Amino acid sequence: MTDNVALAPQPTTAGGAYRWRWPAFVVVLLASIMNLLDTLVTNIAAPSIRAELGGGPALIQWLGAGYTLALAAGLITGGRLGDLYGRRPVFLVGAAGFTLTSLLCAVATSPGMLIGARVAQGLFGAVMLPQGLGVIRSVFPPRELGAAFGVFGPAMGLASVAGPVLAGGLISADLWGTGWRMIFLINLPIGLFAVVAGARFLPAGRESTARRLDLPGAVLAAVAALLLVYPVVQGRELDWPAWVFLLIALALILFVVFARFEAGVQRRGGDPLIVPTLFGNRAFTGGLATGLAIFTSMVGFALVFAVFLQAGLGFSPLKAGLTVLPQALGSLVGFAATAVGLTQRLGRRSLQLGTALMICGVLGVFLVLRVEGADVSPWHFAPVLLIYGAGLGLFLSPFFDIVLAGVRPAEYGSASGTLNAMQQLGGAVGAAVLGTLFFGLLGGQVAQAADADASALRSRLAAIGVPAPEQQRIVDGLRACGRESADTTDPDAVPTACRRLGEEVSGASGATSDGAAVAAAVDEAGRDATHGGFAAALRGTIWAAVGLLATAFALTFLLPPYARRHRPGGAGDGPAGRETGSAS
Repeated sequence: MTDNVALAPQPTTAGGAYRWRWPAFVVVLLASIMNLLDTLVTNIAAPSIRAELGGGPALIQWLGAGYTLALAAGLITGGRLGDLYGRRPVFLVGAAGFTLTSLLCAVATSPGMLIGARVAQGLFGAVMLPQGLGVIRSVFPPRELGAAFGVFGPAMGLASVAGPVLAGGLISADLWGTGWRMIFLINLPIGLFAVVAGARFLPAGRESTARRLDLPGAVLAAVAALLLVYPVVQGRELDWPAWVFLLIALALILFVVFARFEAGVQRRGGDPLIVPTLFGNRAFTGGLATGLAIFTSMVGFALVFAVFLQAGLGFSPLKAGLTVLPQALGSLVGFAATAVGLTQRLGRRSLQLGTALMICGVLGVFLVLRVEGADVSPWHFAPVLLIYGAGLGLFLSPFFDIVLAGVRPAEYGSASGTLNAMQQLGGAVGAAVLGTLFFGLLGGQVAQAADADASALRSRLAAIGVPAPEQQRIVDGLRACGRESADTTDPDAVPTACRRLGEEVSGASGATSDGAAVAAAVDEAGRDATHGGFAAALRGTIWAAVGLLATAFALTFLLPPYARRHRPGGAGDGPAGRETGSAS
């Protein structure tokens, strides 16, 4: 159609390249880093947020899942909006909205307000992000595109390293009394710069022949994703009523309806969000399943590990951020392997090696917890997290290229957007499923840890002079208090069992000559039970993470052996190969 002719950036240099391509690149890079940080920092901030705003364990899960679910639901639609209306205006709307919703997150006064702001932040991120890579591809000539992505990848890697440490440092510094709120306030200057500089340097015009937005398809996909994640997160706190399982079943039905609807849109000559023929491609569907398993495991493990470090071991946010730093450094090692050609030579085997290293790293965390117990320190985790991170880098570097090698060039745009949406959906499902498993195990494991230390506590109380009947009441009270504290939905409220335990300890202290020793013995036993219970809950959750990683390992055999541009014998030298191989 004549009104959809591409309006490419005007060549304004002697070489025909867009004059402001590097300033435009900086704008896109900063926006991408801002989004990346907001997917990472809430894991570190979640315990501090819950301590101030209240809310149950579901709040911790929704801080990440709400953002990534909204991002997943909106990514493909956001990319299509850029096709329809031009990348610059859509980017500016997304960046401005992201900045405003970051401010709303920072001033939130209740769990509901914060979760709502996070969801809105994810939706504006879905509008902003797809425009960035499209801008980079349009403003750089082919000879410079490799250099641009060569800067983009390491910069994002460094941001992933700095993110948790930055979050922990900002929270611990408590600048101007802001505490955790500063992790959102820091977006304000970055976002404002992105809006102002984007209006000045991003190219105008459209580069697509897309005619209309598949709004019904977008709504179907978003509702299906929400109906899948919501009952998993909330079900445990509601004691798993029947309607929870009905919602999950309805979500699966809606995904089928969505697929049929998209096929109908294509038959009628429309522009479907997802090209239906992709789902008949074994390599692509295998890639979707592999990615879903990997990202579910990765994000879920990151969430519960961060909660364990702070709520279980009592680490400060900064110490927790520094504890996971080796994982980020390991990821850089894995990404560096791409730069020296390792993953290009290995192809699909790089995914398998990376997954195997991730399994070794997660099992290494399990062994550290079993061997070190309550005396564990960040140094104990460093070697195994380094291995885990290296595996993650080896997997992520070639993953998208290898999966996209199995699709036709005409399907490339839809396939790329679907893969990115799947990545975010996997993150939301990971926070929901592994978070629910962890918190579901926690109360019982704390109670079991208290039982395991009961004889030692009785011995200490007997040595102080506490009578046997009161010893037993204190032991029983400690067990009940630990369980109720682990399961509470209001961290500011003192559980009934804990109040009764306090009364028992006060009574026992008054009946002995050393009341302070009684309180100290009970406090120490309580800390040991908390450490032991959190460690046991994490160990149980690790098996689920390992199962997901093992599933991903098996699914990699469905993928093409190599990315198209790296196939031996120059198989990627044709036009299709160049187009598919350029994604990363």
